[in-house]
Amino acid sequence: MTPERHADADEARNTALEVLRHNAHGPCHGLPRTAGWGYPEPYTRDLMISALGMLVSGDDRLVASVRRVLETLAKNQTSRGHIPSLVHDPEDRGASDTTPLFLLGVALYRRATGETRFLRDAVRKALLWMDYQSPADRVLVAQLPTSDWRDEQWVLGYGLFVNTVVYSYLRFHGEEEKARTVRQLAGRFAVTAEAQPRHVHEGLVLRHKPYYALWSYKVHRSERFDLLGNSLAILSGLARPSRAKAMIAWIEHECEALRASGQLALDLPPSLFPYIRPEDPDWRPRYKTYNPPGEYHNGGVWPFISGFYVAALVAAGKHSLARQKLAALADLVRPAREARVAFGFNEWLRAQDGTPQGQDWQTWSAAMYLYAYECVARGRTPFFDEIREPNGEA
Repeated sequence: MTPERHADADEARNTALEVLRHNAHGPCHGLPRTAGWGYPEPYTRDLMISALGMLVSGDDRLVASVRRVLETLAKNQTSRGHIPSLVHDPEDRGASDTTPLFLLGVALYRRATGETRFLRDAVRKALLWMDYQSPADRVLVAQLPTSDWRDEQWVLGYGLFVNTVVYSYLRFHGEEEKARTVRQLAGRFAVTAEAQPRHVHEGLVLRHKPYYALWSYKVHRSERFDLLGNSLAILSGLARPSRAKAMIAWIEHECEALRASGQLALDLPPSLFPYIRPEDPDWRPRYKTYNPPGEYHNGGVWPFISGFYVAALVAAGKHSLARQKLAALADLVRPAREARVAFGFNEWLRAQDGTPQGQDWQTWSAAMYLYAYECVARGRTPFFDEIREPNGEA
């Protein structure tokens, strides 16, 4: 990275802190807002993911903000242990990723502060809730379509992203037997036969491909590439080193092809590819309006996911490439859609032309830039280093 690129990365880091401080107090009970001007609500998933950047920031006010969010979530937890989708609204329920992300967020906060018994009862209830999210009663959890962060994307059954979060929190909370079960089941091949043999349980590994399936359930699956889920698989150690390195090489090669064909204008991968098109069997009529190819959840480039990818590169020992991609991420977070600011930290950008299409000063865009920056600067991945094991294969 040239001195000029270093300066850009540093400037983006300083602005990321400014964004997080600006967003730390919103109109909903003083809880953080999801974006600087749009999205005043405190969305659980956004803020739990943002905890990664806030907790490595060194800013006591941001750490205190994470604590306030976690305590409010525990207060609004259902009697059975489910965590709501909005931090302040106990009636906003039904998400598949909020309870796993809460368990991850508590684990990160405990490690950052040394408060090892923080929210012990809420964690116990949430762990029990998650036990009941496994249809086969084998730890791997299932979900309904549009119930995770992708509210316009069909992810059915055993979704990769949610289960990488499950694997991560199980490791952090010392649930080693359950974590081994997730690794074992995720490491099985997705079923490819027309009829599923009796007692054969589906997995997330795809034949002849280095990455994990977007989702799998019985004889059904999606082989589209999910950047967030696969990056978290690398970061958490669910994907072993050889798979991680093969996956990264595949990602970079495929992105070169996307750029050559005019489907990608940026130096960072889309959130999903190949894009879902109207002629594809997994196309949904709503996608024409809300999820076109190369946009939103159908291949939009999301800075917060790019932050996970940079962290995954560091986890895989690809430090030179991580520095290159951090510089690309500093460029990615500069354009704004509406705000007159030096760095927009926009929500997502259209893959084909790189134009910002979401809300400016998005909290998780700033937070995950900050986390990615710290990973590159330190040459390691805070928190996740302790659960990632270098031996074995999956």
